[in-house]
Amino acid sequence: MRAEDVVRAPSTPLDAPAFPAGPYRFTDREYLNITYRTDPEALCRVVPEPLRVAEPLVRFEVMRMPDVTGLGDYTEAGQLAVVEYEGETGEYSISMHVDNFPAIAGGREAGAFPKKAGRPRLYVDQDTLVGTLDHGTLPVARATMGYKHRPLNTEQAREELTRPTFMLKKLPHYDGSPRICELVRTQIADIVVKGAWSGPARLQLFAHALAPLADLPVLEVVSAAHVLTDLTLGRARVVHDYLAR
Repeated sequence: MRAEDVVRAPSTPLDAPAFPAGPYRFTDREYLNITYRTDPEALCRVVPEPLRVAEPLVRFEVMRMPDVTGLGDYTEAGQLAVVEYEGETGEYSISMHVDNFPAIAGGREAGAFPKKAGRPRLYVDQDTLVGTLDHGTLPVARATMGYKHRPLNTEQAREELTRPTFMLKKLPHYDGSPRICELVRTQIADIVVKGAWSGPARLQLFAHALAPLADLPVLEVVSAAHVLTDLTLGRARVVHDYLAR
């Protein structure tokens, strides 16, 4: 294989890359979002400088993605904190738990998404929308929301999903020292909101050493949204290099 072909390959193995090159288009991407108030000191411990915790608010999300170009069919769950960076309000992605290896590999290598393996689900149980996250056989999160109780303004739903998202990308040298340590920013711009609803919601978090979502306890549920979209992920860009001298 020619050197220029090696450089152009999206990932290894070269003869069967772990994920294809994007961009990735999501059709019928479905969200369950529950925003809750948490312990401000606990939140500050997991949000890296130079980001600042704007309010002690966390969004727990479960995303059902049945049709993704190049990646197939999968589900994700995670936590995001409301933050500020240089006067701009956005969200910091604390963790993402995913049931699809190409999505994990591509998210970490081509982007800066903090993805690891997990077992999230989003489904309807009679009159209840349910989002769950398990790690192995153990429960990590259980979210419930009344199914389509009230219409939600589509502009409000779009605003929530198109906030800037900040993420931390860390890659080590072979000796273990940091090779890349960057804060990056991404934002969804190409989005169609096909439906949005709200309703009563509850969220339970269970202590787990390898999925410590419960370290950010639920003190008060602030809002809940169920949103159906088509969208394309935006490219990430570096906003802060921790290794710059």
